Amino acid sequence: MLNLRLNQKQLQKLSPQQIQLIKLLEVPTIELEQRIKKELEENPTLEEGYDEEEKQEEVDQKEEEEFTLEDYINEEDTPSYRLNANNHSKDDEKKEMPNAAGSSFYESLHTQLGLKKLPEDEYELGKYIIGNIDEDGYLRRDIPMIADDLMFRLNIEVSDEKLEAILKIIQSLDPAGVGARTLQECLLLQIERKNQDNKYVALAKEILSYHFDEFSKKHYSKLSIKYNLSDEELKAVMDEIVKLNPKPGGAFSGGGNKITQHIIPDYLLDFEDGELRLTLNSRNAPELRVSKTYANMLHDYATNKDNQSKSQKDTVTFIRQKIDSAKWFIDAIKQRQQTLLGTMNAILEYQKEYFEEGDIKSLKPMILKDIAEKTGLDISTISRVANSKYIQTHFGIFSLKSFFSEAMQTTDGEDVSSKELKSILQELVDEEDKKKPLTDDKLSEHLEKKGYKIARRTVAKYREQLGIPVGRMRKEL
Repeated sequence: MLNLRLNQKQLQKLSPQQIQLIKLLEVPTIELEQRIKKELEENPTLEEGYDEEEKQEEVDQKEEEEFTLEDYINEEDTPSYRLNANNHSKDDEKKEMPNAAGSSFYESLHTQLGLKKLPEDEYELGKYIIGNIDEDGYLRRDIPMIADDLMFRLNIEVSDEKLEAILKIIQSLDPAGVGARTLQECLLLQIERKNQDNKYVALAKEILSYHFDEFSKKHYSKLSIKYNLSDEELKAVMDEIVKLNPKPGGAFSGGGNKITQHIIPDYLLDFEDGELRLTLNSRNAPELRVSKTYANMLHDYATNKDNQSKSQKDTVTFIRQKIDSAKWFIDAIKQRQQTLLGTMNAILEYQKEYFEEGDIKSLKPMILKDIAEKTGLDISTISRVANSKYIQTHFGIFSLKSFFSEAMQTTDGEDVSSKELKSILQELVDEEDKKKPLTDDKLSEHLEKKGYKIARRTVAKYREQLGIPVGRMRKEL
């Protein structure tokens, strides 16, 4: 027997407009341009430009209840209070980041493969293998897996042996090392193209072939004893290896199928006459409006409701939906601008000394909650704003994430930013004797002498975050 029950639940759901604003907050300037272009293409009632009269009409027509930013925030969607990112130096004005916008690496491989004059079926298999090579130049997939893909996706049956033979052809292409499946194979492919009559090259090849583990772990003393080499001879052998490229695909346009492009900052900060002046990049503030043509069309249809056919009513519904969508999008863009400015102004106020001086030691400990309290916004909102955003200052371009850090205490009880500790840690490593690199324990002792008492495991954590290998791996001959 069926039992019917009536339950009442209170659920919080995000509307499409709320989701739209959340997504707009997350995207950086370059993606915002693409998002606006896409919206202009999909919505004929949305136009670029600005019209004073139309602006006033839109203000008069706005509904009484307008959405606000906090209506958009899902309270359960709260990320970690801290964002971890390395800060940068004053030389970072020309910093670059990759942007998928080209395929010169793969085009080069295809061209070279075509010059091999292979049978059509082998050429097509070669192109398929090239398509599985990553931007560093490595083939990260096993040959049997590629054979299975060809069978199930393209209904092409091919043996592993044939694919291996074609891979060997690809590995003979430039740059040397392309198509390797491991770092060891990559280095061997390159060393094999060197003059084997050179005794140091021949010895380097043998070490890479049979003692790669000792080489990768820098157990130089074992290699020296094994081959009865002096320090000078061992250094000459190692020099042949360190000249090799561990990422052969990086030789093309900064790596793989990508072309490098300068970062487009979301904010522009000027420091003039002792004052900080913040502005949004103009690309963050596009001029958008609802098409007057479609607005008039909707008005004309609305005045003749009684004499409308079904197709005309469908047209009215379509235009109204598109105009509403355009208004929501324009409001979301404006809300995005206000939120970005409000958040960055709060960061500037909190870190005023740092932005005036550009000295990382002036960077105060700051977490997302600090800025959320200053702006009255939700922590998740601050996280979305900080993510993938950059600011151009008079001392470089920086990620907003780099300004957030946890607090540490000196031996005097003073709070300092973990960024400052990382900066000092980097200086210690840069200045160390590379023949006797500092261990984590020694680094901890040096920091304590400078007034920063932190545990060895914390030193290890910061060292890893800075991308600094352990002391043994930093040792030079």
